[in-house]
Amino acid sequence: MNVFLIDGTYELFRHFYAVPSTTDVDGREVGAIRGVVGSVLSMLEDDVTHIGVATDHVIESFRNELWPGYKTGEHIDPALFAQFHPLEETLEALGVVVWPMTDLEADDGLASAAAKASDDPRVEQVFICTPDKDLSQCVTGRRVVQFDRRAGSLRDADGVRAKFGVPPASIPDYLALVGDTADGFPGLRGWGAKSTALVLGRYLHLEAIPDDAAAWDVEVRGAGRLAAELATHRDLAARFRDLATLRTSAAVFETVDDLRWTGPRPVFFEICARLNTAGFFTRAQALAGSRAS
Repeated sequence: MNVFLIDGTYELFRHFYAVPSTTDVDGREVGAIRGVVGSVLSMLEDDVTHIGVATDHVIESFRNELWPGYKTGEHIDPALFAQFHPLEETLEALGVVVWPMTDLEADDGLASAAAKASDDPRVEQVFICTPDKDLSQCVTGRRVVQFDRRAGSLRDADGVRAKFGVPPASIPDYLALVGDTADGFPGLRGWGAKSTALVLGRYLHLEAIPDDAAAWDVEVRGAGRLAAELATHRDLAARFRDLATLRTSAAVFETVDDLRWTGPRPVFFEICARLNTAGFFTRAQALAGSRAS
Protein backbone atom coordinates (compact mmCIF):
# COMPACT_ATOMS: atom_id res chain seq x y z
CA MET A 1 0.00 0.00 0.00
CA ASN A 2 0.97 3.66 -0.42
CA VAL A 3 0.24 6.30 2.20
CA PHE A 4 -0.50 9.93 1.29
CA LEU A 5 -0.04 12.65 3.91
CA ILE A 6 -1.41 16.11 3.23
CA ASP A 7 -0.51 19.47 4.76
CA GLY A 8 -4.01 20.84 5.24
CA THR A 9 -2.79 24.31 6.21
CA TYR A 10 -0.62 24.62 3.11
CA GLU A 11 -3.49 23.42 0.92
CA LEU A 12 -5.89 25.89 2.53
CA PHE A 13 -3.52 28.80 1.90
CA ARG A 14 -2.85 27.63 -1.66
CA HIS A 15 -6.50 27.37 -2.57
CA PHE A 16 -7.46 30.59 -0.80
CA TYR A 17 -5.22 32.57 -3.16
CA ALA A 18 -5.93 30.43 -6.22
CA VAL A 19 -9.70 29.98 -6.38
CA PRO A 20 -12.53 32.50 -6.69
CA SER A 21 -14.27 33.75 -3.59
CA THR A 22 -17.31 31.59 -2.77
CA THR A 23 -19.77 31.73 0.11
CA ASP A 24 -21.91 29.10 1.77
CA VAL A 25 -25.67 29.31 2.41
CA ASP A 26 -24.99 31.56 5.41
CA GLY A 27 -22.79 33.97 3.46
CA ARG A 28 -19.49 32.81 4.94
CA GLU A 29 -16.38 32.53 2.76
CA VAL A 30 -15.71 28.86 1.92
CA GLY A 31 -13.84 28.97 -1.39
CA ALA A 32 -10.63 27.53 0.04
CA ILE A 33 -12.51 24.75 1.87
CA ARG A 34 -14.26 23.77 -1.34
CA GLY A 35 -10.93 23.82 -3.18
CA VAL A 36 -9.17 21.58 -0.67
CA VAL A 37 -12.03 19.09 -0.34
CA GLY A 38 -12.40 18.87 -4.11
CA SER A 39 -8.69 18.23 -4.40
CA VAL A 40 -8.79 15.46 -1.79
CA LEU A 41 -11.78 13.90 -3.54
CA SER A 42 -9.79 13.86 -6.77
CA MET A 43 -6.97 12.02 -5.03
CA LEU A 44 -9.42 9.41 -3.76
CA GLU A 45 -10.84 9.06 -7.26
CA ASP A 46 -7.27 8.47 -8.49
CA ASP A 47 -7.16 5.31 -6.37
CA VAL A 48 -5.52 6.74 -3.23
CA THR A 49 -6.61 4.36 -0.49
CA HIS A 50 -4.74 5.49 2.65
CA ILE A 51 -4.72 9.18 3.43
CA GLY A 52 -4.30 11.55 6.37
CA VAL A 53 -4.36 15.32 6.75
CA ALA A 54 -2.48 17.39 9.33
CA THR A 55 -3.75 20.90 10.13
CA ASP A 56 -2.73 23.81 12.33
CA HIS A 57 -5.69 23.98 14.69
CA VAL A 58 -3.91 26.94 16.25
CA ILE A 59 -1.14 29.00 14.65
CA GLU A 60 1.17 29.49 17.62
CA SER A 61 3.12 26.53 19.01
CA PHE A 62 5.94 25.79 21.44
CA ARG A 63 8.32 27.30 18.87
CA ASN A 64 6.99 30.79 19.63
CA GLU A 65 8.53 30.41 23.09
CA LEU A 66 11.89 29.48 21.56
CA TRP A 67 12.10 32.50 19.24
CA PRO A 68 10.09 35.73 19.62
CA GLY A 69 10.02 36.35 15.87
CA TYR A 70 8.56 32.97 15.00
CA LYS A 71 5.49 33.02 12.76
CA THR A 72 2.12 33.92 14.22
CA GLY A 73 -1.38 34.32 12.85
CA GLU A 74 -1.17 38.11 13.04
CA HIS A 75 -1.19 38.81 9.31
CA ILE A 76 -3.47 35.99 8.12
CA ASP A 77 -6.49 37.23 6.20
CA PRO A 78 -9.53 36.84 8.52
CA ALA A 79 -11.49 35.25 5.65
CA LEU A 80 -8.79 32.59 5.41
CA PHE A 81 -8.35 32.13 9.14
CA ALA A 82 -12.10 31.55 9.55
CA GLN A 83 -11.85 28.49 7.28
CA PHE A 84 -9.28 26.60 9.36
CA HIS A 85 -11.64 24.75 11.70
CA PRO A 86 -14.48 24.26 9.19
CA LEU A 87 -11.97 22.57 6.88
CA GLU A 88 -11.18 20.03 9.59
CA GLU A 89 -14.90 19.42 10.13
CA THR A 90 -15.54 18.95 6.41
CA LEU A 91 -12.64 16.57 5.83
CA GLU A 92 -13.63 14.46 8.84
CA ALA A 93 -17.18 14.31 7.47
CA LEU A 94 -15.74 13.14 4.16
CA GLY A 95 -14.25 10.25 6.12
CA VAL A 96 -10.65 11.41 5.96
CA VAL A 97 -8.44 11.12 9.05
CA VAL A 98 -7.45 14.59 10.30
CA TRP A 99 -4.82 15.50 12.89
CA PRO A 100 -5.54 19.00 14.25
CA MET A 101 -2.29 20.18 15.82
CA THR A 102 -2.33 22.39 18.92
CA ASP A 103 0.98 22.33 20.85
CA LEU A 104 2.80 21.08 17.77
CA GLU A 105 2.39 22.18 14.13
CA ALA A 106 0.97 20.52 11.04
CA ASP A 107 4.53 19.86 9.83
CA ASP A 108 5.21 17.92 13.04
CA GLY A 109 2.03 15.92 12.46
CA LEU A 110 3.20 15.04 8.95
CA ALA A 111 6.66 14.11 10.23
CA SER A 112 5.13 11.89 12.92
CA ALA A 113 2.78 10.20 10.47
CA ALA A 114 5.56 9.66 7.93
CA ALA A 115 7.83 8.06 10.51
CA LYS A 116 5.08 5.78 11.80
CA ALA A 117 3.86 4.76 8.34
CA SER A 118 7.36 4.01 7.09
CA ASP A 119 7.87 1.61 10.00
CA ASP A 120 5.09 -0.61 8.64
CA PRO A 121 6.58 -3.22 6.25
CA ARG A 122 3.29 -3.32 4.33
CA VAL A 123 3.79 0.27 3.19
CA GLU A 124 5.61 0.58 -0.12
CA GLN A 125 5.91 4.37 -0.20
CA VAL A 126 4.94 7.34 1.90
CA PHE A 127 4.08 10.52 -0.04
CA ILE A 128 4.32 13.77 1.94
CA CYS A 129 2.18 16.05 -0.19
CA THR A 130 3.84 19.44 0.17
CA PRO A 131 6.82 21.22 -1.42
CA ASP A 132 7.71 22.79 1.96
CA LYS A 133 11.47 22.56 2.45
CA ASP A 134 11.00 21.79 6.17
CA LEU A 135 9.54 18.39 5.27
CA SER A 136 12.61 17.49 3.20
CA GLN A 137 14.22 16.34 6.45
CA CYS A 138 11.68 13.48 6.57
CA VAL A 139 12.64 12.05 3.18
CA THR A 140 14.17 8.57 3.34
CA GLY A 141 15.67 7.16 0.17
CA ARG A 142 12.76 6.53 -2.16
CA ARG A 143 10.55 5.13 0.60
CA VAL A 144 9.47 8.46 2.09
CA VAL A 145 9.27 11.18 -0.56
CA GLN A 146 7.86 14.63 -1.01
CA PHE A 147 5.16 15.01 -3.62
CA ASP A 148 4.43 18.44 -5.02
CA ARG A 149 0.95 17.78 -6.40
CA ARG A 150 0.69 21.16 -8.09
CA ALA A 151 3.92 20.64 -10.05
CA GLY A 152 3.47 16.89 -10.32
CA SER A 153 7.03 16.28 -9.08
CA LEU A 154 8.58 13.89 -6.57
CA ARG A 155 11.59 14.64 -4.36
CA ASP A 156 13.44 11.63 -2.97
CA ALA A 157 16.72 11.70 -1.02
CA ASP A 158 18.74 12.29 -4.17
CA GLY A 159 16.34 15.07 -5.10
CA VAL A 160 16.82 16.74 -1.72
CA ARG A 161 20.57 16.70 -2.16
CA ALA A 162 20.26 18.01 -5.71
CA LYS A 163 18.08 20.91 -4.59
CA PHE A 164 19.80 21.92 -1.35
CA GLY A 165 23.26 20.40 -1.62
CA VAL A 166 22.79 18.41 1.59
CA PRO A 167 21.10 15.12 2.54
CA PRO A 168 17.70 15.10 4.27
CA ALA A 169 19.21 14.67 7.76
CA SER A 170 21.09 17.98 7.33
CA ILE A 171 18.06 20.08 6.40
CA PRO A 172 17.56 21.44 9.98
CA ASP A 173 21.24 22.48 10.03
CA TYR A 174 20.83 24.03 6.58
CA LEU A 175 17.82 26.07 7.69
CA ALA A 176 19.62 27.09 10.88
CA LEU A 177 22.32 28.76 8.81
CA VAL A 178 20.33 30.23 5.90
CA GLY A 179 17.19 30.98 7.93
CA ASP A 180 13.57 30.53 7.01
CA THR A 181 11.67 33.71 6.27
CA ALA A 182 8.36 31.85 6.11
CA ASP A 183 8.81 30.72 9.70
CA GLY A 184 10.32 33.98 10.91
CA PHE A 185 13.92 33.22 11.85
CA PRO A 186 16.86 34.81 10.01
CA GLY A 187 19.71 32.32 10.15
CA LEU A 188 23.28 33.55 10.55
CA ARG A 189 24.63 36.65 8.87
CA GLY A 190 26.42 35.98 5.59
CA TRP A 191 25.43 32.34 5.32
CA GLY A 192 23.67 31.98 1.99
CA ALA A 193 22.32 28.93 0.21
CA LYS A 194 25.50 28.32 -1.80
CA SER A 195 28.00 28.64 1.04
CA THR A 196 25.80 26.61 3.38
CA ALA A 197 25.43 23.83 0.82
CA LEU A 198 29.19 23.68 0.27
CA VAL A 199 30.07 23.57 3.97
CA LEU A 200 27.28 21.30 5.17
CA GLY A 201 27.71 19.11 2.13
CA ARG A 202 31.11 18.32 3.61
CA TYR A 203 30.41 18.43 7.38
CA LEU A 204 26.67 17.56 7.51
CA HIS A 205 25.97 19.08 10.94
CA LEU A 206 26.79 22.30 12.79
CA GLU A 207 28.93 20.62 15.45
CA ALA A 208 31.27 19.15 12.86
CA ILE A 209 32.15 22.49 11.24
CA PRO A 210 35.56 23.66 12.53
CA ASP A 211 35.76 27.11 14.11
CA ASP A 212 38.89 27.85 12.11
CA ALA A 213 38.18 28.27 8.40
CA ALA A 214 41.77 27.23 7.66
CA ALA A 215 40.77 23.72 8.72
CA TRP A 216 37.85 23.54 6.30
CA ASP A 217 38.16 20.88 3.61
CA VAL A 218 36.11 22.94 1.20
CA GLU A 219 36.71 26.23 -0.58
CA VAL A 220 34.10 28.85 0.23
CA ARG A 221 34.19 32.52 -0.57
CA GLY A 222 34.50 34.56 2.63
CA ALA A 223 35.20 31.44 4.67
CA GLY A 224 36.94 33.35 7.46
CA ARG A 225 33.99 35.67 7.95
CA LEU A 226 31.51 32.80 7.88
CA ALA A 227 33.54 30.74 10.35
CA ALA A 228 33.78 33.70 12.72
CA GLU A 229 30.03 34.27 12.54
CA LEU A 230 29.32 30.63 13.35
CA ALA A 231 31.91 30.48 16.12
CA THR A 232 30.39 33.56 17.75
CA HIS A 233 26.77 32.45 17.38
CA ARG A 234 26.79 28.67 17.72
CA ASP A 235 24.17 28.84 20.47
CA LEU A 236 21.89 30.88 18.22
CA ALA A 237 22.43 28.49 15.32
CA ALA A 238 21.56 25.59 17.62
CA ARG A 239 18.33 27.36 18.59
CA PHE A 240 17.43 27.92 14.95
CA ARG A 241 18.10 24.25 14.24
CA ASP A 242 15.79 23.32 17.10
CA LEU A 243 13.10 25.51 15.50
CA ALA A 244 13.61 23.78 12.15
CA THR A 245 13.69 20.24 13.54
CA LEU A 246 10.32 18.55 13.14
CA ARG A 247 9.02 16.49 16.03
CA THR A 248 7.87 12.93 15.43
CA SER A 249 6.03 12.47 18.74
CA ALA A 250 2.58 13.67 17.69
CA ALA A 251 -0.28 11.26 18.35
CA VAL A 252 -1.48 10.40 14.87
CA PHE A 253 -2.72 6.84 14.31
CA GLU A 254 -2.38 3.40 15.86
CA THR A 255 -1.89 1.56 12.57
CA VAL A 256 -1.88 2.54 8.90
CA ASP A 257 -5.14 0.61 8.59
CA ASP A 258 -6.72 3.58 10.35
CA LEU A 259 -5.90 5.68 7.28
CA ARG A 260 -7.92 3.59 4.84
CA TRP A 261 -10.74 5.66 3.34
CA THR A 262 -14.03 3.77 3.50
CA GLY A 263 -16.51 6.49 2.59
CA PRO A 264 -18.15 9.65 3.92
CA ARG A 265 -20.00 9.96 7.20
CA PRO A 266 -23.75 10.69 7.16
CA VAL A 267 -23.15 14.31 8.19
CA PHE A 268 -21.25 14.91 4.94
CA PHE A 269 -24.56 15.39 3.12
CA GLU A 270 -25.55 18.25 5.43
CA ILE A 271 -22.16 19.89 5.13
CA CYS A 272 -22.20 19.65 1.34
CA ALA A 273 -25.64 21.25 1.32
CA ARG A 274 -24.32 24.11 3.45
CA LEU A 275 -21.29 24.54 1.17
CA ASN A 276 -23.43 24.42 -1.99
CA THR A 277 -21.41 21.42 -3.17
CA ALA A 278 -23.96 18.69 -3.76
CA GLY A 279 -21.61 17.27 -6.38
CA PHE A 280 -19.05 16.45 -3.68
CA PHE A 281 -21.55 14.24 -1.89
CA THR A 282 -22.51 12.47 -5.11
CA ARG A 283 -18.87 11.83 -5.98
CA ALA A 284 -18.03 10.54 -2.50
CA GLN A 285 -21.03 8.22 -2.42
CA ALA A 286 -20.26 6.83 -5.87
CA LEU A 287 -16.63 6.23 -4.96
CA ALA A 288 -17.51 4.52 -1.69
CA GLY A 289 -19.96 2.30 -3.54
CA SER A 290 -17.41 1.31 -6.15
CA ARG A 291 -14.87 0.36 -3.53
CA ALA A 292 -17.40 -1.66 -1.55
CA SER A 293 -18.42 -3.71 -4.58
